[in-house]
Amino acid sequence: MRLRAVLFDMDGTLLDSAPDFIAICQAMRADRGLPPVDDKLIRDHVSGGARAMIVNSFDIDPMSEGFEALRLEFLERYQDHCAVLTRPFDGMEALLEDIERAKLIWGVVTNKPLRFAEPIMQRLGLAERSSILICPDHVTRSKPDPEPMTLACTTLKLDPASVLFVGDDLRDIESGRAAGTKTAAVTYGYIHPDDNPRHWGADVVVDHPLELRAVLDQALCSC
Repeated sequence: MRLRAVLFDMDGTLLDSAPDFIAICQAMRADRGLPPVDDKLIRDHVSGGARAMIVNSFDIDPMSEGFEALRLEFLERYQDHCAVLTRPFDGMEALLEDIERAKLIWGVVTNKPLRFAEPIMQRLGLAERSSILICPDHVTRSKPDPEPMTLACTTLKLDPASVLFVGDDLRDIESGRAAGTKTAAVTYGYIHPDDNPRHWGADVVVDHPLELRAVLDQALCSC
C-alpha cells in the first residue's frame, strides 16, 4: 500500500530534548552543592524518563527517602524548561519539508505527557504543521501497547499499512508493528549502550534523519 503518513516518536526521534534534561539535572545537583556529572550519564538514560535520569544523576535508589521529592522537583522544573534547548535533530527540518512537499501527513505519537509535549510543539513552531499529537493522556495504555498508534491511524482515517512509524526505542517498534504500521528504528536517538536497534525487528534502520528520504522515496513509488 502506498505511504500516506509518517508518524514520529518525540524524544530521541523527532527532537533532541536531552539538553534540557541535562541542564535540569545539573542545576539540581549544583543547588545541592554537588559537582556536575558526565552529561552522557544523563543522556544515556533519557528513554527511561524522569525516574531513570534522577537515579543516575544522583546515584540514588528509587526506594530511598528523598527520591520522590527529587523526581517531582525535576518534573516541576521541566514544566518551565521543556523547550529552552530542545531542537529538532540535525536533518529533521529538511525531512519534514520533504514530507510536506510530498503531501504526506505527519504527526507525533509519544509517551511524553501532554502538559510537556504540547507546549514543546507550540514553541518550536511544529504544532500547526503536525496533523496529530497522541500522548498518554489520550489512551488507557501507552507504547509498547498498540493503542496509541491505532488511535492515531483511526483519527487520521488511515489504514495502518499506509503509515510509517519512526522511533528510537523498542517500545516504538513494538507498538507500530502490533498496530499494523511499517516501522523505522533510528540509531541517533537515546539508545542505551547495551541496546541495539538492529535487533528490534523494524522494517528499516537508519542512522540519520535524512536517510529516511530514500525510505520515503521507495514507499511513495510502491503500490
